[in-house]
Amino acid sequence: MNRRSVLSLLGLGSAGVLTAKGTKSGLHPARGFNEKALPFKPVQVALPVNSDGLDAVEQQTNYKELALEDRLTIPEGFRFELLAAWGDRLGTSRFGFNNDHLGFVQLDENEASMTINFEYISPIPWVQGFEEVVGRHLPIDTLIDALKPLDGVIDCTALKKNDRLWAQIRPVADEAMTDLGIGVMSLKRDVKGQWTRANAEIDRRITGINGLESPSERLLSSGPATAVFTTSERQGYDDTLGEKIIGTFANCGGGITPWGTVLSAEENFQNQVPEAVYADGSSTTPSKKPFLCREGQLGGLGNVYGLAGNKYGWIVEVDPSDINRPVVKHTALGRFRHEAVAVRAQPGQPLHVYSGCDRSGGHLYRYVSTDRIKEVKDKRNSILFEHGELQVARFNADGSGEWLALKPNAIVNPYRPSQFREKGLNCPVELPHSNRRVAGAEHFHDDAAVQAYCRQFGNLADLYRGKGALRQGAILVDAHLAASAIGATPTARPEDTKIDPISGDLLIAFTTGNPGSTGGADPAVFKGPDHQSSWPYGWVMRLSDSEKNSFTWRMVVTGGTPWDGGLGFSNPDNLALDSKGNMWIVTDKSSTADVYGNNSCWYIPRDNIQGKEAACFANGPMECELTGVCLDQPEETIFLAIQHPGELNGARAKGNQNIQTHYLVDRNGGIFKQRRKVPLGSNWPAQAPGRPPRPGVVSVFKRRDKP
Repeated sequence: MNRRSVLSLLGLGSAGVLTAKGTKSGLHPARGFNEKALPFKPVQVALPVNSDGLDAVEQQTNYKELALEDRLTIPEGFRFELLAAWGDRLGTSRFGFNNDHLGFVQLDENEASMTINFEYISPIPWVQGFEEVVGRHLPIDTLIDALKPLDGVIDCTALKKNDRLWAQIRPVADEAMTDLGIGVMSLKRDVKGQWTRANAEIDRRITGINGLESPSERLLSSGPATAVFTTSERQGYDDTLGEKIIGTFANCGGGITPWGTVLSAEENFQNQVPEAVYADGSSTTPSKKPFLCREGQLGGLGNVYGLAGNKYGWIVEVDPSDINRPVVKHTALGRFRHEAVAVRAQPGQPLHVYSGCDRSGGHLYRYVSTDRIKEVKDKRNSILFEHGELQVARFNADGSGEWLALKPNAIVNPYRPSQFREKGLNCPVELPHSNRRVAGAEHFHDDAAVQAYCRQFGNLADLYRGKGALRQGAILVDAHLAASAIGATPTARPEDTKIDPISGDLLIAFTTGNPGSTGGADPAVFKGPDHQSSWPYGWVMRLSDSEKNSFTWRMVVTGGTPWDGGLGFSNPDNLALDSKGNMWIVTDKSSTADVYGNNSCWYIPRDNIQGKEAACFANGPMECELTGVCLDQPEETIFLAIQHPGELNGARAKGNQNIQTHYLVDRNGGIFKQRRKVPLGSNWPAQAPGRPPRPGVVSVFKRRDKP
């Protein structure tokens, strides 16, 4: 095999912000690698990479035998502190499960807030560790047994409140929903300059059932979809709450506004409530997503509480410094499986908000406010989220593109199934159901059927019902399918969006080009280094907005092994950019069985013009995902979220591991075999056999006792 050069990184990042000397692995700077571009010595990873500093012979020797580790591995000269983990007290509740995005907002030199997203429940470690971590019994085993005759599935809306099953279901669902949502945690800088818990009044939780018992704690909604929530006539389900909403869950990516509020993205809400909506934007009944509880599976939690599905899948705004400010879901930004959100705010210009829909064939969106910004840091700017235009991206293979407005007069002109087949892919095109009395999607497999669909529906006004705000609200509630109908490009699961502080460009992490059962990414745009039509390892794209709703784009980072044209990591997820434009990437691959080992954090300097090297800053514990990467303002501390350690196997027993064999390629193209020891399960952060794994948040900083 011949090593291939990757796509150019010209324009990405300059010298970094952290420094360290030496590494336990004994690695040296890579031959030909710009040592000055690295603020640390890279940690060793599971496969040969361009930045490991080894020649071909040394690579074969050093990587022949390898043992993965159940710990957070960082460069020598650095240390980390655990700020909080699942079960720790947070406000009047507890630190939740599977922490994802971290919204670090520095209030002054020594005070800050950290807003944390709690995305979902990993049933195996959650059940195993609940009693030890939370301190009370979780009656889930009894519930699983009771539901076995029903195969673990039940529609709770059909149960009477005095039903024995209801009394078993509700405590389990309440605990799970408590571990989802958003948390706000106060921080202070100690005498050593390190960030620690402050336990201030702002500490609080917004859970999956916030407002269920206390109506004053319900979330508010803004924008066009409030017309859908409050109308007296609807095709579907009415939760009787009007514009009010119970809780938030599936909180994955996020972003920070220049005025200090945090935006939390509701992603895979379809696991808890019905996703499908009717032509007027109203929800199907909660019975369409029944409660699920069996060994290793827990879902349909919204069914327990009768939650309307159309009230989830939004961008949620929280003011971490003001406990009295309402938490709001901004519907003008659209409802889809939001993974991230980036904000561009310039005086005298409309507010721009970018977000992606994390699904195979999901789209990239831009929101443009109607009014313009006066003072960038004025908290009254939040009103700009209420009135504006939601647009969706159409990419062209030549590096150009345009933003299409999601409004009633938008022409129906979908992507064609033949565009997949021409590249050897068999992916359907997902569109709003042609029978408009039926909620949800219909899948099309040939161009003739799509053409007939276009003859039936000329524009979005033909697909969605209502007048004025009602019709626009219905379009925004069903944003993914509406975007598909007008010809938005199906993409490769956009996981994060960030604004480059130097150029103002948008950077998007697309995690994988693998197709799914309901769609796939446009193979003319999302292709591998050798033009592969299905590249599973992901990219980072740079997008530059132009005038008149047009843009240009190019791929600047490619995932994959170095010998296949990648940078040595797979599935880029969260991004962070420091003040000099250097890029920090954390990865989200779903297994430890592949060649890449554990999920990790990587650094790509802006001046790496050859685009051949990336340096690993951290390896995560077993079966976890590193998420939430962000930096404080002096750029002396990096924050990381350790999400779902031990997700696949739960708590690790002493010595529990398997042996893997991998075939690797050295820098000269020579193939060799690696024997790899892989621990099964995790005990992080306790690091003691049998102890339950706990998701948590760490700060990483340079050791003060080292030169």
